[in-house]
Amino acid sequence: MRIIAALTLVLALATALPYGTARADKLDAEQLVNDAEFTVKRMWDHPEFKDYIRTYLRRAKGVVVVPTLLKGGFIIGGEGGSGVLMARAQNNEWSYPSFVSVGSASIGLQIGGQTSELLLIIMTGRGLQAILDDQVQIGGELSGAIGPYGSSAEASTTTNLDADIIAYSISKGAFVGVNIEGTALVPRGSYIRSYYGQTVSPHAVVLEGKAGNPHADSLRATLKSLVSQ
Repeated sequence: MRIIAALTLVLALATALPYGTARADKLDAEQLVNDAEFTVKRMWDHPEFKDYIRTYLRRAKGVVVVPTLLKGGFIIGGEGGSGVLMARAQNNEWSYPSFVSVGSASIGLQIGGQTSELLLIIMTGRGLQAILDDQVQIGGELSGAIGPYGSSAEASTTTNLDADIIAYSISKGAFVGVNIEGTALVPRGSYIRSYYGQTVSPHAVVLEGKAGNPHADSLRATLKSLVSQ
C-alpha cells in the first residue's frame, strides 16, 4: 500500500510539473509538443546510442516522448513528467499526439534530484494498444528494456526487440540507464481536450485520426523525415 500511495503522489506531481496544474490548458500542451520535437532530434543524433535508436524507431509501432522527467525524493522517491504518445503507420506517417502522465515511485535510502529526457519506443501493437486503452505499468502489463548503447551492445539489439517498450534517457547530454520497471503511463484527458478543443479518446486521436491540430505537424514531419532516412 505504501508503494501505491507513493506512486499516486508521483503521478500527482507529474500532472502539476513542469507543464502546469490540473487546469492544464492549450498553451501547456503546445509547449509539450514543441519540446518533444527537440527531444526526438537530440535522441536521434546522440553519439552514444543513435544507431540503436534509429534501428528501433524504423520498426516502432509508436513512441512516448517525455521532454522533462523529474526524479527526486527523500526516503520516498520517484520520477514523473508529461509526454506525448504517437503511433507510426507502415508508410512512416505519424499520428497526431495524445498526452500521458508518466511516473514511478520507490521507497528506500535516497536523496537528491535529477532532470532528464525520456524516449519510450513502443515495439509491439500490444504495447501501443495497452497504453491507449487505459493506465498501464511497465513490468506489469507491459515488458520493458533499457536500450543498448555503445559499441559493445550490438548483440543485445535483437533480444531487446522482444520487449514491448525500449527506453532511452539522457540527462545533461549523457546517457542515463533509467530503470523503467514500475513506470506507469496514464492518459491526460485535460491536455487532449484543450489541445483539440473537444473531448476525444486517445484511441480516436492516435489510431482513428478523429482529431487533428496543425500545431503538431512539425513534430510529425520531423519523425517521418528521420525514420525515412
